Amino acid sequence: MTEPNHFDAHKPKDIAALIETAGVAKAHLPLVQMFVLAMLAGAFIGFGAAAYSMTMAGVDATLGPARLLGGLVFSLGLILVIIGGAELFTGNALMVMAVVDGKLPLPLLLRSWLVVYLGNLVGAVGLAIAFGLTGLLDGPMGTVAATIAEAKSTLSPLHAFVRGALCNALVCLAVWLTFAARTVVGKIFAILWPITGFVLLGLEHSIANMYFFPQGWLAGADTAPMGAISNLIWVTLGNILGGAGGVALAYWVAYRGGVRT
Repeated sequence: MTEPNHFDAHKPKDIAALIETAGVAKAHLPLVQMFVLAMLAGAFIGFGAAAYSMTMAGVDATLGPARLLGGLVFSLGLILVIIGGAELFTGNALMVMAVVDGKLPLPLLLRSWLVVYLGNLVGAVGLAIAFGLTGLLDGPMGTVAATIAEAKSTLSPLHAFVRGALCNALVCLAVWLTFAARTVVGKIFAILWPITGFVLLGLEHSIANMYFFPQGWLAGADTAPMGAISNLIWVTLGNILGGAGGVALAYWVAYRGGVRT
């Protein structure tokens, strides 16, 4: 039997099986390890958000080419998560495939999501505080940070929910594509375009917002805490729908036959 070429992508049906196996493994991680990896993921996404904030300093944030560049830079976050190894709540929406296939109990999935969500929050907020101590938020980056937080806090629940759903469909597709790639370079390129696309389109990512809001407050944003909490609730629910329903369940039906294996 010949060895597979490293440049040959895994087939979609194989990706579905790989993601189910990975989902079961993720859910069974020791809680301390899971939480630490989640904190790392929150910080990694925060680094991408911070880099985006600096990229948009001094430019019109509504300008398409500028947002395109910002999206490429923001991709740093998921690249660090996937290549470095960390636990990200939004990407873990794909774990639903293992649940519906009968390989992962629902309570174990919910426990994993809760631990990872809280870990992501700690990592993202911690990184925002660190950037607040650098002095970088006193300049143009801070102006952008405040503007971002204020804009997000004014989104209606419907807009936040739908933008969250569309965002995580792209994030989970990015994760799906990384399972197709056999090389680090391939995984990076798989991440770049879906993530750039969601940033370019102005969609909403709950873990990124965990960084954006405290960063904005530290830069002097006039954003009420309830506005941030409302945004996170609706964006999180949208992220779950877009990732678990829009991607995971659709691919389970398509490639696992829609029946338990």
